[in-house]
Amino acid sequence: MIPVRTYAAYIAHGDGRARLRAQLRDRLRDGALRVLALTRSPTRTSGWIRFPYYHHVFDDERSGFARQLDWMRNVGEFLALDDAVALLQSGQPIPGRFFCLTFDDGFKNVLSNAAPILDRFGVKATVYVASAYVGLDPLRDRERLLGFYDHRQLLLEFLDWTDCRAWIAAGHAVGSHTHTHARLAALDEAGVSVELAGSKTAIEGETGRPCQHFCAPFGRPGIDYRSERDPDLARLAGYRSFASGRRGPMTAGGPVYDLSRDHLLANWGNHQLRYFLGD
Repeated sequence: MIPVRTYAAYIAHGDGRARLRAQLRDRLRDGALRVLALTRSPTRTSGWIRFPYYHHVFDDERSGFARQLDWMRNVGEFLALDDAVALLQSGQPIPGRFFCLTFDDGFKNVLSNAAPILDRFGVKATVYVASAYVGLDPLRDRERLLGFYDHRQLLLEFLDWTDCRAWIAAGHAVGSHTHTHARLAALDEAGVSVELAGSKTAIEGETGRPCQHFCAPFGRPGIDYRSERDPDLARLAGYRSFASGRRGPMTAGGPVYDLSRDHLLANWGNHQLRYFLGD
């Protein structure tokens, strides 16, 4: 088995009938969104920051990713995560429409495929890495890598620490996605603290830079993490922000330990961006 490097190969894994059902569901969903998107507009309002996030930019997603950045550029401006958090913390009115890009999990294609496109558009992004997976080798650590996704046997390549340092040298940032990609809601307080501290220590030790931002794996408040507990633990561990997977814009004074983000796939059409990032 070779590592997955295209989205076509990514979705080809798994049971054939389940795959066909998923493809049919996606076609029906896409058709519905084309209609629903006609009622929405990202330029109808202002004074917000949206946090689009991706997991991967595979080889066959590069052109789609560039198209999406161009679409965002025509709607608003881009902010780095440090700047977005500082603006929210200031409580000052947000002077326009802004996008702040992040990537979850730390796949190698974020550096090989996304970084050159980000550079072309002048965008600074953050990748949240699960530090225990950084540097795992597809051959030597095959069984461990196959276990990253519970439901599919997918072999994906992760960034190594040299990659992380190259990412930082290009002007981007590395945040924490826990140490072991843990579902925080399944852990007690001590276990969460170990994940938060272990990842932060590893990232800072390997990159020589502060790790200031945290993103909860899976991202659903009340299901994947405990919103009444885990953001406070992240703050106590020294993080400046806590990101979720809940959709929506952030407005002036919005809580930086409860960042809403909008999940995107790099091959989605502009109508899907209009629907998910519009009002």
